[in-house]
Amino acid sequence: GNTLKPLKIVSTRGQTVDTLEYHPEPRVAAIVASHEHPEFIINVKETGKVKLVDYSDFDNLKITTIDAALFLHDGGWESSHRYFMSAANKSNKIAVIDSKDRKLVKLVEVGSIPHPGRGANFVDPEHGPVWATSHLGDPTISLINTDVKSKKAWQVVRTLTGQGGGSLFLKTHPTSNNLWVDTPLNPDPRISQSIAVFDIKNLDKG
Repeated sequence: GNTLKPLKIVSTRGQTVDTLEYHPEPRVAAIVASHEHPEFIINVKETGKVKLVDYSDFDNLKITTIDAALFLHDGGWESSHRYFMSAANKSNKIAVIDSKDRKLVKLVEVGSIPHPGRGANFVDPEHGPVWATSHLGDPTISLINTDVKSKKAWQVVRTLTGQGGGSLFLKTHPTSNNLWVDTPLNPDPRISQSIAVFDIKNLDKG
């Protein structure tokens, strides 16, 4: 950390998860630290694979590879910090990664080109704890149930309609009753330069 000198270089090259086509230069799209193990969780964009890299022993490096979906991008933790919610943009999916058991839980179908940033965690008044993502390709916001004890777990339980496509980020806060959704890539300047704000306690009113 003091010198930023690489301690080890590991290739991300490999086959894609769908056609098994070899990709020579897949990019790393996200790196987050696990709360369960001494591991980095790494999204490899073009191959659609998530790599869990155990950094506890650099001389005997262990890497767990999980097949997810193509075009992995950003993502964030649901409220327990066990499950990493990873957006696969052009696949229109959210990959739910169990960082404790080191496995894929589910690929959740959402709207067009999800782009959550870190996403947003809050309690839906009807469906309980959810994690939300907005989208680049359409005006919707998908709310995914994250209660593992619920029959609705890892399902889209509510879809909100925002002011337009072109969203990059959405945010809330544990002490806030609002969900904030931007749209900076919308072609309409009136929309791209404004933010939609939802009342979490009354989502039906839009």
